[in-house]
Amino acid sequence: MRPLRACLLILTLLTPLSAMSEGERAGEFDYYVMSLSWSPNWCELTGDARRSPQCDADKHHGWTLHGLWPQFTRGYPSYCQSGQRPPNRTQTGAMADIMGTGGLAWHQWKKHGSCSGLDPADYFALSREAYGRINRPEVFRKLDRTVALPAAVVEEAFLKANPDLTAQGITITCKQDHIQEARICLSRDLEFIPCGPDVRRDCSLDNAVFTPVR
Repeated sequence: MRPLRACLLILTLLTPLSAMSEGERAGEFDYYVMSLSWSPNWCELTGDARRSPQCDADKHHGWTLHGLWPQFTRGYPSYCQSGQRPPNRTQTGAMADIMGTGGLAWHQWKKHGSCSGLDPADYFALSREAYGRINRPEVFRKLDRTVALPAAVVEEAFLKANPDLTAQGITITCKQDHIQEARICLSRDLEFIPCGPDVRRDCSLDNAVFTPVR
Protein backbone atom coordinates (compact mmCIF):
# COMPACT_ATOMS: atom_id res chain seq x y z
CA MET A 1 0.00 0.00 0.00
CA ARG A 2 2.87 2.36 0.69
CA PRO A 3 3.96 2.65 -2.98
CA LEU A 4 0.33 3.31 -3.97
CA ARG A 5 -0.03 6.03 -1.35
CA ALA A 6 3.23 7.59 -2.51
CA CYS A 7 1.99 7.67 -6.11
CA LEU A 8 -1.31 9.24 -5.07
CA LEU A 9 0.56 11.89 -3.08
CA ILE A 10 2.77 12.73 -6.04
CA LEU A 11 -0.25 13.06 -8.34
CA THR A 12 -1.97 15.34 -5.82
CA LEU A 13 1.07 17.60 -5.64
CA LEU A 14 1.58 17.73 -9.38
CA THR A 15 -2.00 18.59 -10.33
CA PRO A 16 -1.94 22.26 -9.14
CA LEU A 17 1.43 22.80 -10.77
CA SER A 18 0.14 21.61 -14.12
CA ALA A 19 -2.81 23.98 -13.89
CA MET A 20 -0.58 26.91 -12.99
CA SER A 21 1.73 26.25 -15.94
CA GLU A 22 -1.12 27.04 -18.34
CA GLY A 23 -1.08 30.72 -17.35
CA GLU A 24 -3.21 32.84 -15.06
CA ARG A 25 -6.37 34.66 -16.04
CA ALA A 26 -5.77 37.93 -17.90
CA GLY A 27 -6.58 41.14 -16.08
CA GLU A 28 -6.11 39.80 -12.56
CA PHE A 29 -3.19 41.64 -10.94
CA ASP A 30 -2.49 44.35 -8.35
CA TYR A 31 -0.13 46.87 -9.94
CA TYR A 32 2.49 47.39 -12.64
CA VAL A 33 6.27 47.31 -12.59
CA MET A 34 7.79 49.44 -15.33
CA SER A 35 11.28 48.21 -16.09
CA LEU A 36 13.77 50.58 -17.72
CA SER A 37 16.99 49.10 -19.07
CA TRP A 38 20.22 51.05 -19.54
CA SER A 39 20.71 50.11 -23.18
CA PRO A 40 24.52 50.63 -23.44
CA ASN A 41 25.10 48.15 -20.61
CA TRP A 42 22.67 45.63 -22.10
CA CYS A 43 24.48 45.95 -25.42
CA GLU A 44 27.87 45.41 -23.82
CA LEU A 45 26.73 42.30 -21.92
CA THR A 46 24.26 40.77 -24.39
CA GLY A 47 23.18 42.83 -27.37
CA ASP A 48 26.48 43.12 -29.20
CA ALA A 49 26.88 39.35 -29.26
CA ARG A 50 23.40 39.08 -30.74
CA ARG A 51 24.12 41.85 -33.26
CA SER A 52 20.96 43.56 -32.09
CA PRO A 53 20.00 46.66 -34.09
CA GLN A 54 19.25 48.26 -30.72
CA CYS A 55 23.00 48.58 -30.26
CA ASP A 56 23.74 50.42 -33.51
CA ALA A 57 25.65 53.61 -32.82
CA ASP A 58 23.12 55.75 -34.66
CA LYS A 59 20.30 54.75 -32.27
CA HIS A 60 21.72 56.60 -29.23
CA HIS A 61 19.55 54.62 -26.82
CA GLY A 62 19.79 55.39 -23.11
CA TRP A 63 17.01 54.19 -20.77
CA THR A 64 14.80 51.96 -22.91
CA LEU A 65 11.54 50.37 -21.88
CA HIS A 66 12.15 46.73 -21.07
CA GLY A 67 8.49 46.22 -20.25
CA LEU A 68 5.37 47.08 -18.30
CA TRP A 69 4.67 44.08 -16.09
CA PRO A 70 1.42 43.24 -14.29
CA GLN A 71 2.37 42.30 -10.74
CA PHE A 72 0.75 40.70 -7.71
CA THR A 73 1.51 41.92 -4.19
CA ARG A 74 3.80 38.89 -4.17
CA GLY A 75 4.80 37.31 -7.44
CA TYR A 76 3.50 38.03 -10.91
CA PRO A 77 1.37 36.44 -13.62
CA SER A 78 2.87 35.48 -16.96
CA TYR A 79 1.85 33.95 -20.29
CA CYS A 80 -1.81 34.43 -19.40
CA GLN A 81 -4.73 32.91 -21.22
CA SER A 82 -6.09 35.78 -23.24
CA GLY A 83 -8.76 36.02 -25.89
CA GLN A 84 -6.97 38.96 -27.49
CA ARG A 85 -5.48 38.64 -30.97
CA PRO A 86 -1.65 38.80 -30.80
CA PRO A 87 0.03 42.01 -32.01
CA ASN A 88 1.08 42.29 -35.62
CA ARG A 89 4.51 43.34 -36.84
CA THR A 90 3.42 46.91 -37.42
CA GLN A 91 2.34 47.23 -33.79
CA THR A 92 5.50 45.68 -32.35
CA GLY A 93 7.78 47.49 -34.78
CA ALA A 94 6.27 50.82 -33.77
CA MET A 95 7.55 50.25 -30.21
CA ALA A 96 11.19 49.97 -31.29
CA ASP A 97 11.85 53.67 -30.70
CA ILE A 98 11.46 53.21 -26.92
CA MET A 99 12.01 49.46 -26.57
CA GLY A 100 14.95 48.98 -28.90
CA THR A 101 13.44 46.32 -31.14
CA GLY A 102 10.07 45.05 -32.24
CA GLY A 103 11.17 41.59 -31.15
CA LEU A 104 11.32 42.71 -27.53
CA ALA A 105 7.86 44.26 -27.84
CA TRP A 106 6.51 40.93 -29.11
CA HIS A 107 8.11 39.00 -26.25
CA GLN A 108 6.84 41.48 -23.67
CA TRP A 109 3.30 41.18 -24.99
CA LYS A 110 3.45 37.39 -24.97
CA LYS A 111 4.81 37.11 -21.42
CA HIS A 112 3.37 40.19 -19.68
CA GLY A 113 0.97 42.09 -21.91
CA SER A 114 -1.26 39.03 -22.25
CA CYS A 115 -1.88 39.33 -18.49
CA SER A 116 -2.99 42.98 -18.61
CA GLY A 117 -6.49 42.27 -19.88
CA LEU A 118 -5.87 44.82 -22.66
CA ASP A 119 -5.61 44.28 -26.37
CA PRO A 120 -2.14 44.83 -27.89
CA ALA A 121 -2.89 48.36 -29.13
CA ASP A 122 -4.08 49.50 -25.69
CA TYR A 123 -1.29 47.68 -23.88
CA PHE A 124 1.40 49.28 -26.02
CA ALA A 125 -0.29 52.68 -25.69
CA LEU A 126 -0.33 52.28 -21.91
CA SER A 127 3.32 51.20 -21.96
CA ARG A 128 4.26 54.30 -23.94
CA GLU A 129 2.26 56.49 -21.56
CA ALA A 130 4.01 54.95 -18.55
CA TYR A 131 7.41 55.50 -20.18
CA GLY A 132 6.52 59.12 -20.84
CA ARG A 133 5.50 59.75 -17.24
CA ILE A 134 8.94 59.08 -15.77
CA ASN A 135 11.65 61.71 -16.06
CA ARG A 136 14.79 59.85 -17.02
CA PRO A 137 17.81 61.64 -15.51
CA GLU A 138 19.71 63.48 -18.22
CA VAL A 139 23.01 63.29 -16.33
CA PHE A 140 23.64 59.74 -17.52
CA ARG A 141 23.37 60.72 -21.17
CA LYS A 142 26.19 63.22 -20.62
CA LEU A 143 28.77 60.58 -19.71
CA ASP A 144 31.66 60.45 -22.16
CA ARG A 145 33.41 57.43 -20.68
CA THR A 146 32.68 54.30 -18.70
CA VAL A 147 32.49 54.92 -14.96
CA ALA A 148 32.05 52.89 -11.77
CA LEU A 149 29.53 54.25 -9.30
CA PRO A 150 27.31 53.13 -6.41
CA ALA A 151 23.98 51.78 -7.55
CA ALA A 152 22.40 54.06 -4.95
CA VAL A 153 23.53 57.06 -7.02
CA VAL A 154 21.32 55.91 -9.90
CA GLU A 155 18.33 55.63 -7.59
CA GLU A 156 19.01 59.07 -6.12
CA ALA A 157 19.13 60.56 -9.62
CA PHE A 158 15.69 59.14 -10.45
CA LEU A 159 14.27 60.40 -7.15
CA LYS A 160 15.63 63.89 -7.80
CA ALA A 161 14.20 63.94 -11.33
CA ASN A 162 10.80 62.66 -10.13
CA PRO A 163 9.78 64.44 -6.89
CA ASP A 164 6.63 62.32 -6.43
CA LEU A 165 8.61 59.08 -6.62
CA THR A 166 9.75 57.60 -3.28
CA ALA A 167 12.61 55.26 -2.46
CA GLN A 168 10.04 52.51 -1.77
CA GLY A 169 8.75 52.83 -5.32
CA ILE A 170 11.96 52.17 -7.25
CA THR A 171 14.61 49.51 -7.24
CA ILE A 172 17.90 49.40 -9.16
CA THR A 173 19.17 46.03 -10.34
CA CYS A 174 22.62 44.93 -11.45
CA LYS A 175 23.91 42.15 -13.66
CA GLN A 176 27.51 41.01 -13.98
CA ASP A 177 28.68 44.07 -12.02
CA HIS A 178 26.86 46.44 -14.41
CA ILE A 179 23.86 48.64 -13.70
CA GLN A 180 21.03 46.73 -15.34
CA GLU A 181 17.60 48.25 -14.77
CA ALA A 182 15.53 50.81 -12.90
CA ARG A 183 12.22 49.22 -11.91
CA ILE A 184 9.44 51.61 -10.94
CA CYS A 185 6.14 50.57 -9.39
CA LEU A 186 2.92 52.08 -10.69
CA SER A 187 -0.76 51.71 -9.89
CA ARG A 188 -3.12 50.51 -12.58
CA ASP A 189 -3.71 54.24 -13.19
CA LEU A 190 0.07 54.74 -13.58
CA GLU A 191 0.54 56.64 -10.32
CA PHE A 192 3.74 56.08 -8.31
CA ILE A 193 3.21 53.54 -5.50
CA PRO A 194 5.47 51.52 -3.15
CA CYS A 195 6.76 48.26 -4.59
CA GLY A 196 5.90 44.89 -3.10
CA PRO A 197 8.58 43.24 -0.94
CA ASP A 198 9.61 40.79 -3.66
CA VAL A 199 10.34 43.63 -6.10
CA ARG A 200 12.45 45.70 -3.68
CA ARG A 201 15.80 44.04 -4.30
CA ASP A 202 18.20 46.92 -4.67
CA CYS A 203 21.66 46.33 -6.05
CA SER A 204 24.15 47.07 -3.27
CA LEU A 205 27.27 47.48 -5.40
CA ASP A 206 29.44 50.51 -4.68
CA ASN A 207 31.32 50.28 -7.99
CA ALA A 208 28.76 49.20 -10.58
CA VAL A 209 29.83 49.70 -14.21
CA PHE A 210 27.95 52.34 -16.20
CA THR A 211 28.83 52.75 -19.87
CA PRO A 212 28.02 55.87 -21.94
CA VAL A 213 25.44 56.26 -24.67
CA ARG A 214 26.91 55.22 -28.02
